[in-house]
Amino acid sequence: MEKYGHFVDGKWIEAGEIIPVTNKYTGDTYGEIYEADESIVNKAVQNAYESFEKNELSAEDRFTILNKAVTLIDERKLELAELLIYEAGKTRKDAVTEIERGISTLRASAEEAKRITGQGVALPNSADKGKLAFTVRVPVGVVVAITPFNFPFNLTVHKIGPALAAGNAVVLKPAEMTPLIACKLVEIFKEAGLPDGLFNLVNGRGTQTGEYLLKNNLVDMYTFTGSPKVGQLIKSKTGIRKVALELGNNSPNIVHKDVDDLKRAAELCVSRGFSNAGQACISVQRIYVHEEVYDQFLKYATEFTKSLVLCSEDNPDGDVGPVISEREATRIESWIEEAVQQGAKIIVGGQRKRSQFEPTILADVSQSMKVVCEEIFGPVITIQKYQDIDDVLHKANDSTMGLQVGIFTSNIQIVMKSIKKLKFGGVIVNNVSTYREDVMPYGGVKNSGIGKEGPKYAILEMTEEKLIVLDA
Repeated sequence: MEKYGHFVDGKWIEAGEIIPVTNKYTGDTYGEIYEADESIVNKAVQNAYESFEKNELSAEDRFTILNKAVTLIDERKLELAELLIYEAGKTRKDAVTEIERGISTLRASAEEAKRITGQGVALPNSADKGKLAFTVRVPVGVVVAITPFNFPFNLTVHKIGPALAAGNAVVLKPAEMTPLIACKLVEIFKEAGLPDGLFNLVNGRGTQTGEYLLKNNLVDMYTFTGSPKVGQLIKSKTGIRKVALELGNNSPNIVHKDVDDLKRAAELCVSRGFSNAGQACISVQRIYVHEEVYDQFLKYATEFTKSLVLCSEDNPDGDVGPVISEREATRIESWIEEAVQQGAKIIVGGQRKRSQFEPTILADVSQSMKVVCEEIFGPVITIQKYQDIDDVLHKANDSTMGLQVGIFTSNIQIVMKSIKKLKFGGVIVNNVSTYREDVMPYGGVKNSGIGKEGPKYAILEMTEEKLIVLDA
């Protein structure tokens, strides 16, 4: 059992209340962390600020350090994946995939470290003769990264990689339910040659450690992935400082009657609704199927769902693992029970054993049901039929969130209409809402957040554009 404190100036500090980290398959204690109090948080931020001021790494230095970290992670890929299986309740294939994606994200961040450029500014006024204007991009300074439990490696790398590539100092607060993989990561960066203090880590709950981070005036930017409720709280407390928020969604996916391959569409919707036990912001949740292909789609979806294998502690090689806690599994169960009382029908699944929840399909649902209009964050998908494309586009937009949406059709006019009408940060055509390449600009509208992830785009968020005017 591993125990971690707080990583400040290249050293571990053991201080604060001990918080257990559980094995998500069994609920047993798997590791422990200490919770940072205000003095530890302020020490970590102060050290990051001082380290930023005294360490000005060249683009080549940042590129080299990030690539060294990539090499070290790749060498330890299976060891790190094993940690993710039990700390986060991953299936083996999901754990390995997450580490591999994190490697790709870091590699892309390393490449972008060499591509941070400004631009020339035209001065057309005749009075400006003899003047030259251009911009440069400079790091914001101290970036606080607050990361979630569902992808505790790759989503952490999505913040740390671009922040360091841009030349910032970072203070990381990982989710208290899945902190161990982040503690491994900070050690890897030290081994990769990152100067002490440029990457500090404080452990603890958001309600304590997170609050202390929000109060510290030396922080220049906050980047957060999590719930809309917490995102709104962060934005309300950070004043005019920079904030990037990747928040929730209840992803709609539309399957029109002219889809080229209905079986493929059904299997994509099901597999991406249940991968990572449905715990992803862009997991398939709402599926709208044209009435002419609804019955066949439901048949394909049901058959594929029944073929999925539940994982266990002894066999993490299946298809669906547990959700993050028994408390969350109980919440999901209560949402389904409420939907059934309101008229929904369980087509397959619906049963819970501790934190393990069967992959579940609900039909006969309505827009007002919680399983449709809110983010369930579990292995549950809902299927509704529709007649008119304009009506279903309206239903897809009928949400306070707007991260990504999928639509399957072979009609280019419907594609063009959907691109214009759908109010989402990403519109995925002939694939599901869950599709993401880590170099893409990724971010939502409405309550799904502000700012973009993806190394190139995150670096723009984590730098300032400074104007330079030379007067001869």
